[in-house]
Amino acid sequence: MTKRATANGASGNGRAAGRPASRSPRTPSSARGGNAKTTRKPHRILGLLAGLCAFAALICTALRAIPGDLQELPYVPVVVSATPWFALIALLALLAAIVSRRVIAALIAIAAIGLNGYWQYPFFYSPTPLVQAAQNAVAAAEPDTTDGFARVMTFNVYKGQADPQAIVNLVSDQRVEVLALQETTDDFVKRLKQAGIEHYLPYSQVSSSDGVFGNGLWSATPLTEPADDDVNSSASFMPGGTVDLGGNQIRFVSVHTTAPVPGHWRKWKRSLDELGLMRGHTDVRYIFMGDFNATYDHTPFREFLGDRFQDATRESGHGFTFSWPTNRTGIPMFAGIDHVVLDQGMTAGQCKVVQVEGSDHAALLATVDVTR
Repeated sequence: MTKRATANGASGNGRAAGRPASRSPRTPSSARGGNAKTTRKPHRILGLLAGLCAFAALICTALRAIPGDLQELPYVPVVVSATPWFALIALLALLAAIVSRRVIAALIAIAAIGLNGYWQYPFFYSPTPLVQAAQNAVAAAEPDTTDGFARVMTFNVYKGQADPQAIVNLVSDQRVEVLALQETTDDFVKRLKQAGIEHYLPYSQVSSSDGVFGNGLWSATPLTEPADDDVNSSASFMPGGTVDLGGNQIRFVSVHTTAPVPGHWRKWKRSLDELGLMRGHTDVRYIFMGDFNATYDHTPFREFLGDRFQDATRESGHGFTFSWPTNRTGIPMFAGIDHVVLDQGMTAGQCKVVQVEGSDHAALLATVDVTR
């Protein structure tokens, strides 16, 4: 009995020494393959989204460079107006491409970011900043109309629905010397007077091409040679008047071009091309202010500027001044379609947008120096 027990014990010990008494459970190969597939599937989806977003961002960004005749194609102006935002889409695509290890998608996203950055960086850097004297001049308790500096403002009042008192308060607070308004009505102009605009800007020129909606100029100093329409535009009457800024005779024009909406794509480009003809009036120094229904990314707007005119916001290095839309729930202002456009030799600074109750646009303000 003892021997058998010993033998059995030895035999049992031998088995224990030769292999483990218990085995840890193994994951079936089918389960391991299922986990791998489950892991790869989200990466494939993420990689697909990265590629699609990167490609879309690059194509939409590149639309900025196409000729003006192609930018008048349906809905292209709308896409181009959002050009700066495609850099954000490209950035998200780049992050998704890195996570999903999609090299081509990452390269496309980088190209879209680089291209957009190259076009947009001038908005954040000014080679000719506004002189301190100009900043001091518009900071005084009362505007000095005898110097060569002026605080200016442009605002689309949305078919006369904007708050006139808010506009007058803004003119007072910002010491505005020249004001351009678009989409005025007779009733709005009446209420603007009742709000006290003439206390600050007693001189004005308002005109309408259809007798309903018009554009206007208001000034702290006399408007000489006022005109109903300086541009002979197919879009609207664009009134003009000359203001003396420290001995500098500057012709201000209130601008409102055709909106790029269905049925008016070609009319939109035509109204910008008509503005481009103003480059030929070399005997006058201009400042155009208004709703151009175009951003700097639109080719027809840049063609209007040519090598003579310059966008005040871009000149100032202020950054983006998105001014539309302000009245759509859940949609932020994404397009800078309101501009102050300067003639060559002028500089600008202190640009900003201010929302005013009742309008779908924000007011755009800038300080200009016409002495250079």
